[in-house]
Amino acid sequence: MSKREIVSTRNAPSAIGPYSQAVRGGGMLFLSGQLGIDPASDKLVKGIGEQTKQALENIKAILEAAGSSLDKVVKTTVLLKDMDNFNTMNKIYANYFPKDFPARCCVEVRKLPHKAEIEIEAIALCKEDV
Repeated sequence: MSKREIVSTRNAPSAIGPYSQAVRGGGMLFLSGQLGIDPASDKLVKGIGEQTKQALENIKAILEAAGSSLDKVVKTTVLLKDMDNFNTMNKIYANYFPKDFPARCCVEVRKLPHKAEIEIEAIALCKEDV
């Protein structure tokens, strides 16, 4: 049986509910959805572009805290409040995943916590498994 380990970093926002930033188990790292909250101010940044960038920076920080990295991400899920923001999100997302893209699902949702425009979750390989 695989060991389950909680991953946490101050370089990403604290959980706003009963969940962990990430959990490592079975050679995989499962990241909870990240909003565009700046961990330094604990405030949601403004606009879809800045929120996308901050959510991905938060993911990057959690991955690094776990000894992983963006190039180890195998799957993301993007939740958009408005699918009209898809192109803006996609351009910024491509800067973080420029090649060998992870699998991805993107859906429009009615509402996100803190009235956010976007939430992104990720699944990655643990460093020792790649």
